[in-house]
Amino acid sequence: MPITDLLVHNANQFGNDVALVEINPDVKEKKRVTWRDYELIETNPICHYRREITWQVFDEKANRVANLLLSRGIQKGDKVAILMMNCLEWLPIYFGILKTGALAVPMNFRFDAEEIKYCLDLSETDVLFFGPEFIGRIEEIVDDIGEKRILFFVGGTCPTFAEPYDNLVNNCSSVAPNIILDDKDDAAIYFSSGTTGFPKAILHNHESLMHAAKVEQNHHAQTKNDVFLCIPPLYHTGAKMHWFGSLLTGGKAVLLKGVTPKTIFETVSNEGCTIVWLLVPWAQDILLALDRGELKIEDYKLSQWRLMHIGAQPVPQSLIKRWKEYFPNHKYDTNYGLSESIGPGCVHLGMDNIEKVGAIGIPGYGWEAKIVDTEGVEVAKGEVGELIVKGPGVMTCYYNDPEATANTLKDGWLFTGDMAEMDEDGFIYLVDRKKDVIISGGENIYPVQIENFLSKFSKIKDVAVIGLADERLGEITAAIIELNPDTECTEEEIQEFCKTLPRYKRPKKIIFAEVPRNATGKIEKPKLRERYHSTNLVDAQNRG
Repeated sequence: MPITDLLVHNANQFGNDVALVEINPDVKEKKRVTWRDYELIETNPICHYRREITWQVFDEKANRVANLLLSRGIQKGDKVAILMMNCLEWLPIYFGILKTGALAVPMNFRFDAEEIKYCLDLSETDVLFFGPEFIGRIEEIVDDIGEKRILFFVGGTCPTFAEPYDNLVNNCSSVAPNIILDDKDDAAIYFSSGTTGFPKAILHNHESLMHAAKVEQNHHAQTKNDVFLCIPPLYHTGAKMHWFGSLLTGGKAVLLKGVTPKTIFETVSNEGCTIVWLLVPWAQDILLALDRGELKIEDYKLSQWRLMHIGAQPVPQSLIKRWKEYFPNHKYDTNYGLSESIGPGCVHLGMDNIEKVGAIGIPGYGWEAKIVDTEGVEVAKGEVGELIVKGPGVMTCYYNDPEATANTLKDGWLFTGDMAEMDEDGFIYLVDRKKDVIISGGENIYPVQIENFLSKFSKIKDVAVIGLADERLGEITAAIIELNPDTECTEEEIQEFCKTLPRYKRPKKIIFAEVPRNATGKIEKPKLRERYHSTNLVDAQNRG
């Protein structure tokens, strides 16, 4: 059944139960207020520290969004993008889009103006919902994107080039639109990039989304009584598909803005969170705060917290060992996945396999996985090959890119581009990445983008970007820079030049050295990794 049916079910069965809570510690209030009526929140914007909506209001809000879109001519198969930070409005908008039969197109909030335009064009998007954080970026490109698209602003004072979402949606009916959906109907487009840094549009149907919900619930034995703490951005398949476990069970989820150890502990304690998904840096920060005595477990109500799981990047064994010293009763799981496999869970460690920390795990619920050679033939256990996966969550295709689709999907198998090996017990370990993508703090960084940017600096002759192992972030970005002959340049000059890059893309380490290239002019990345001891980063971290 389509994923929207779960929302309708929860509204009917658990209508008055809390579905979503938004907490923003950056908004200070003299008094903490719990809001059960979403309309009160909309008319009292000062109460943004903590907001909540029930399943019934969630469904009604989604219906209003759907009816707004239908009134503006949006039809089944059209595309509607979301460019917003995590907030209570995000998921009702997402499900409102789906209820029209249109495709939801979540956008990375790190995209700059040109990347936003590129992805809107690539996905052939008809409507864009955007938040106040993106006014400047949208204003840069509004002449290019605004003429043929509807722009809805979700926030306070609406800019002149957009239409006010709040005013418009509140005048729409809360009755569900009469749109018939099927499992095989297209549902969403997510964006991914290869080593070139150019995003691909990944098309998924409702069957993919529904399977993601089943996977999450199955892997973590989630029940109605579980409370899921969601910190990562909802545009990411990882965050949303983990939340789908709450959708399937009708449980409460908390959207937390802010990732300090103190705010995480406060939220787990105050909201009764039982499941928390962390990235490696956040887990490291919590452990450091505990080591320094800045946090004390006994100051918080944490006994109900039963599961800590990590995804989006390799997990050092040493981190989990230290975590279990502080939280011996916690279950632990890690997930492997791609946007092409509807996010996390096509491979997962499993909550009862703590002795296998270091592995990404075994095939997930409803998934198959194999490791194959260059001919697609399965290799023996202990041998290295490319990891491929197959299951109901595999993408339909790369949207409007049949060549890339053919290179990635073969006989129903998704070729991940990740090199792996399987031990005698069937557990899979990543040993390297076929692609050059750097994973830093759970975010993908594409070396070619940074290389192209740095190549514009007049003192630079050549540049290569690789990832170096980092205990907290997993990897950091290192730029190997070859200067023009008889040219002097300092690291400070390079960093000053990079200030126009988004902070997460700026190189964390500058190395002045020759950049090796082969006979065809390609950078010899393997040679650089060996030279700077970044070969087999995943394996090196797992041994830590």
